[in-house]
Amino acid sequence: MIKLSVFVTLLLLALPLAATEEVLTFENETQRQLYLQLTAELRCPQCQNQNIADSNAIVSVDMRQKSYELIMQGSSRDEVLEYMINRYGNFVHYLPPLNRYTLLLWLAPLLLLLGLIGLQVKRRNAQGAEPLAEEQLASEQPASLDAELDKLIDQYRSKK
Repeated sequence: MIKLSVFVTLLLLALPLAATEEVLTFENETQRQLYLQLTAELRCPQCQNQNIADSNAIVSVDMRQKSYELIMQGSSRDEVLEYMINRYGNFVHYLPPLNRYTLLLWLAPLLLLLGLIGLQVKRRNAQGAEPLAEEQLASEQPASLDAELDKLIDQYRSKK
């Protein structure tokens, strides 16, 4: 009987913890869809690569609340994004705009790919050049080795 009462007490204490999910009401389905899209599209500035919908960081909670407020005031997707980018920087949007500040960010994958292709071409050219050098050394070595061997044989014979 004591175990049951302890279990029920613990269960009742845990109920407020389970009820921490946000309950937001929207005027129409379009607003709800816009909210869900924005919270999935905006990145938490504090977390590592986590959107604000999945993050429980204080800044994410604030961003979700502000997004909700802006949507309820009639702001469009672009207006909400502009507000968030102005406040938190381009980092908060998973697709930052192409401008002079983010140009390197957009070009980095292309530059990396071109660098890897250049290294591969250079490596192939180096491998193609090595057999020629080895063939030249192989053709020069027997002549010099034969001459050295003949010299050693002559020296050996002269000592007898």
